[in-house]
Amino acid sequence: MKLFKSTHEFNYEWSLVSAAQWQKYPNPNCPHVSHVDVLNRTVDPETGILTTERLITVNQNIPTIIKKILGSSSTQYVREISIIDPKKKTLTMRSINLTLCNLLSCEETIVYKEHPEDQLKTQFTQQAAIKAGSLVSGWSTVLEEFSLRRFQQNADVGRAGFNKVLERFVVMAEAQQTKSTA
Repeated sequence: MKLFKSTHEFNYEWSLVSAAQWQKYPNPNCPHVSHVDVLNRTVDPETGILTTERLITVNQNIPTIIKKILGSSSTQYVREISIIDPKKKTLTMRSINLTLCNLLSCEETIVYKEHPEDQLKTQFTQQAAIKAGSLVSGWSTVLEEFSLRRFQQNADVGRAGFNKVLERFVVMAEAQQTKSTA
């Protein structure tokens, strides 16, 4: 098993970051994400906690030889459960791949929370556990290392893309505010 962890601070308040997260895709920086479908969404009337289940369709650039061996396509599916707690000011997103999970599983947890020292910033933590299945035990180290490098690259690109979404989101919010005061 290979582990990944990354932390980052966004220079935007939590409410803006958590709202912008739902506008992350489509995103020209992340063209591998082709669809995001909401499967279920509930709000707990007592706590205000919003839970959302989504199916994310991803087109991975998988080496041709691997696709032939596995009989797989480039289209992969990921299940994500998101929990927004407005009182604690946290957005927690947990995802796991559904496609080829018997060969390689990737469990990811992302947490956005209000910065404890600066309410105008948001702390971001991303963790992943990547584990090869028993069917590929002879290749597990190679497969896990390759997948970890790919995951790190996608994480960097995704964070940069989300920064652009945040910038666009701020411009839209400022335009709406200008419109409402005019």
